[in-house]
Amino acid sequence: MSQSNLLRQRRFLPLFITQFLGALNDNVFKNALVVLLTFKTVEWTTLSPGILANMAAGIFILPFFFFSASAGQFADKFDKAGIARLVKLLEIVIILLAGAGFAAHSLTLLMVALFLLGCHSTLFGPVKYAILPEQLRANELIGGNALIEAGTFVAILAGTLLGGLLAAVPDGTAWITATSLVIAVAGYGASRFIPSAPAPDPQLRLQVNPLAETWHVIGHARTNRMVFLAILGISWFWLYGALFLAQFPAYAKDVLGGNEFAVTALLAVFTIGIGVGSLACERLSGGRVELGLVPLGSIGLTLFGLDVAWASPAMPPDGSLLGQWVVWHVLIDLLLIGVFGGFFIVPLYTLMQERSEPSHRARVIAANNILNACFMVAGALGAAALLSAGLSIPELFAIGAVGNAVVALYIYWRAPEFALRFVAWLAPTK
Repeated sequence: MSQSNLLRQRRFLPLFITQFLGALNDNVFKNALVVLLTFKTVEWTTLSPGILANMAAGIFILPFFFFSASAGQFADKFDKAGIARLVKLLEIVIILLAGAGFAAHSLTLLMVALFLLGCHSTLFGPVKYAILPEQLRANELIGGNALIEAGTFVAILAGTLLGGLLAAVPDGTAWITATSLVIAVAGYGASRFIPSAPAPDPQLRLQVNPLAETWHVIGHARTNRMVFLAILGISWFWLYGALFLAQFPAYAKDVLGGNEFAVTALLAVFTIGIGVGSLACERLSGGRVELGLVPLGSIGLTLFGLDVAWASPAMPPDGSLLGQWVVWHVLIDLLLIGVFGGFFIVPLYTLMQERSEPSHRARVIAANNILNACFMVAGALGAAALLSAGLSIPELFAIGAVGNAVVALYIYWRAPEFALRFVAWLAPTK
């Protein structure tokens, strides 16, 4: 069944809409809050905008460290469709709390709401990936994952842009609250149509200590070498992608000599590339998990990452931004990084789902979410240290691209199946 047909199936469409609206709302609220606090800091706090932006990012990602393991347990023990509906109800309550924070000009309430939104995403993560193998046929799984990944990145882009626009209008806080509430209610409505997904392990005894369960789920994921290598690859991709995304504002201003439009263009091109690459996976893989796409993706991520560094001008170019070939060169590179990123990430997500034990699948996905968060935080700290040491942003991109090659070679050394499938995919036997 093609991807377009999946979007007409009740066993997929409500889940797709629910996860899309959840990712959209996270980014609308998070970016609107950051923009609002950046440009109207004195109305809210004495902290600097830079500290506030980093504090907001840290508060949002914190639940992924502490509660992902518990979320995985819940998704293995209870009906996933029921969990999805409860999570969407929680989202409505969180937005109402955020609205109270805006009305009271309370930074504390807003940060609590942001933390709870992080909890909402943490709880929903294992549900959306663990439910796919239960609701889709084996030949539909690659297409379903492709749509989920493409939809997630489009939601990130749309939410980021919409949040920035809402924060800039008069009475922006009221518009932010109203828009987020509408999205949350629509998400709950969509979740009502997700078919029942019975628990694979209803007798599971819940571990009340989240830290102990975190070590447990990571340890269990490591017992399956291919699954754990897929998790490492996925986590590296999020680090690599976040490395680029975090530098876009400064790169657009200081390297390309652009303005807010340039930042939006970089983000849009990168996101569109990931969507295109993700959706192309189904056709390139013939409807099955084609591990040969993973090495292809890693080659493109490295080559075009290096080319961005090489093509970046030493001084910002003069004249119209879009009238400069160097800018188009960079945009094409970023588009292709996104495309090859889709080739890399979709088969790895599908592999992780297919080769996980059904009774532990949600907890394996929870382990993936924990390591994703760890890698992104480590990447952000490493990038900050390198930039503070005097490296330029293009040099940082080059280091990231070289690191991508090293990580890829390590994975293919530990699991030769990836390289063998790549060769077979390039030269299929008749």
